[in-house]
Amino acid sequence: MQVINETLMEVLVGDPTLCRNLAVFPLLSGKDSRFEYLTLDEALESGLAEVAEVSESGSVPELRFVNRAEKDVLLVDGEELVGAKQNRVLNLTILVGAGHTVSIPVSCVESGRWQYKSRKFTSGGKALYSRARARKMASVSFSMEAAAVRMSDQGEIWDDIAAKCEQMAAPSPTGAMDAMYEHHAEPLRGYAETLQTVENQAGAVFVVNGKVAGLELFDNPRTFARLKDKLVESFALDALGEAANDAPAPDAQVVRDFLERLQAAQASEHLAVDLGTDVRMTGESLVGGALVLDGEVVHLAAFNLDADAPRACGREEVMFD
Repeated sequence: MQVINETLMEVLVGDPTLCRNLAVFPLLSGKDSRFEYLTLDEALESGLAEVAEVSESGSVPELRFVNRAEKDVLLVDGEELVGAKQNRVLNLTILVGAGHTVSIPVSCVESGRWQYKSRKFTSGGKALYSRARARKMASVSFSMEAAAVRMSDQGEIWDDIAAKCEQMAAPSPTGAMDAMYEHHAEPLRGYAETLQTVENQAGAVFVVNGKVAGLELFDNPRTFARLKDKLVESFALDALGEAANDAPAPDAQVVRDFLERLQAAQASEHLAVDLGTDVRMTGESLVGGALVLDGEVVHLAAFNLDADAPRACGREEVMFD
């Protein structure tokens, strides 16, 4: 946990930008990263990586990732993969070594389809919306502690997406998370265009209606800039689902309070899926996860938890015939 605290102490909190009821506080870092890697989208778009079902019959909670690049590839918690037998999101952040093939833990975000749409996955250009991602992170952390597996509570995710689709008036015949992003594409794009990055911005704290929703921090500004739009839209989808309140624009104190709670959180270390160490954090109404490599934080994500957020998850693997 020391490396997490040291990293948080080194970043500066910049002035926020505001779009409707979503405020983004930039996290600024002047430190250069020692690592060179491709993002998931870069690797897939260039044909240097491939994602597919683990077998012809498939398995809901895992996929096969093949990295043919001469660089490592960073897969970020919550990023969506579309195609094959059903759409999935990543259960945690993974750094896949150059030339490595690994099984990656995922969750389904399309409950009503179990047939091939394509043989390989593509990037959905989206991430699981922030509140569902917080709950998923909590259940994955529990499964890692209780059973040394990296599984979410799949049934809860399906229920959450169904309720969210109804709230957002975005029905989907296959129960796909995508439907909400497609139905609200224009306002979500407005958030992403308004909330631009600033110099040396390696991350951000996202505040909805005056309350911190979550934090994203990377080892360099380039990675955050590459992922900024999909991360902003994942928080914006929750902001759209809430009526704007009359609270004044948030100040940096709400961010400092969140960072202090995160630094006080309990932490546990686990072997990462491929490179590095996976650090899981639990604290006062918050959950976090980080990928650490050679003493540096590659990615840190943390979220405030709703009062009814899960503290446990099922341990049986979910399979479809």
